[in-house]
Amino acid sequence: MSAELPRIRSAEAFQEFFGVSRETADRLATYEALLKTWQQTINLVSPATLADAWHRHFADSAQLLNFSPPDAKTWLDLGSGGGFPGLVLAILLAERAPEAHMTLVESDSRKAAFLREVARKTGVVVEIRVERSEKIATQAKSQIRDAITARALAPLPKLLGLVLPFFSPQTVALFPKGREAEVEVEEAKRRFDFDSQLVPSLTEPGARIVIVRNLAVKTEG
Repeated sequence: MSAELPRIRSAEAFQEFFGVSRETADRLATYEALLKTWQQTINLVSPATLADAWHRHFADSAQLLNFSPPDAKTWLDLGSGGGFPGLVLAILLAERAPEAHMTLVESDSRKAAFLREVARKTGVVVEIRVERSEKIATQAKSQIRDAITARALAPLPKLLGLVLPFFSPQTVALFPKGREAEVEVEEAKRRFDFDSQLVPSLTEPGARIVIVRNLAVKTEG
C-alpha cells in the first residue's frame, strides 16, 4: 500500500483504495448513514470530523488491518465509542476472514446501542460488552487475543496495563497515536518490557500507529 493516502470521500473511493468488495463498501455506506443520524443525538465522533468521516474514521480504522497478523482470529477493541476502529475492522474481516471474532468493549450504553444497530443493519456478527475497559481487564483470565486495538482511549502506559491480561507471545496490539507517540512509548518502557514499531499513519500527517508485541511487566534488576 502507498505511504500516502489520497483523500477518501466516499464508499466508492474507499472500495477502490482498499480493494474491498462492493458488499463491504455497501455495509460501510450503511454505517456512515447511521453515524450521521445518531450523531444528532449522541456524540459519537468529533462534530468537526463528521463531514470527513470516510477519511478521518473509516480509512483511519481500515489501515490497521495492514499491520495485523494475517491469521488473527480473535480480536478485542477497547473503548469502541462509535466503532472506530473495531467495528470497521469487523466489517472488513467479514470479507477477509469470516471466521474471525471481534469483541467491542464500550461502557456508554447509548454508544453500545449504536454499535448494535450498525451490526444489525450491516449483518456483521460482533460481541458487544457494555463495561469499562478496566473491568474487562480484571476479568480477562485466560481470554488471550490475537489482535487488540484501541483509539483515543488512554495514554500508552495505561493502555498497556489494560491489554496485558490478554497478551500472549503471539498477540499484536495496534494503537493509533498522534505526534507524541514516541514520548508515550518511552514513558511506557519505564513500567513495561515490549517490542514496538512506529508506523506513519496514512490518514494524518505526523501521526503514528504504535505496534506492540511481546508485552510484559518490567522486572526489577
